[in-house]
Amino acid sequence: MKNIDEILAMAQNVQSELEKAQANLDTIEVEGASGGGLVKVKASAKGRIIGISIDDSLIVPAEKQMLEDLLTAAFNDARAKADAVSGTEMSKMTSGLQLPPGFKLPF
Repeated sequence: MKNIDEILAMAQNVQSELEKAQANLDTIEVEGASGGGLVKVKASAKGRIIGISIDDSLIVPAEKQMLEDLLTAAFNDARAKADAVSGTEMSKMTSGLQLPPGFKLPF
């Protein structure tokens, strides 16, 4: 069994690596799309929205509801992709750690 100093050092190392991984997630970009690419949302893997692109053909007052639906779908697509990238990146970071069974790190 390891002594308490070694365990504390390991915990500090894990915390430091988690902080680096979280910071890195904000630099990874994903793009969600809907309507065959007519509406696009760029987001960081951390979920921060970076930008929105709307095709000019959708800027019609009578089509307001459709545009709103497409924006919602694009946001959801971007968020799902951000969550997937985030999970993959965090798994890479924690794969070498010897964590107790069932231990979950905050993501």
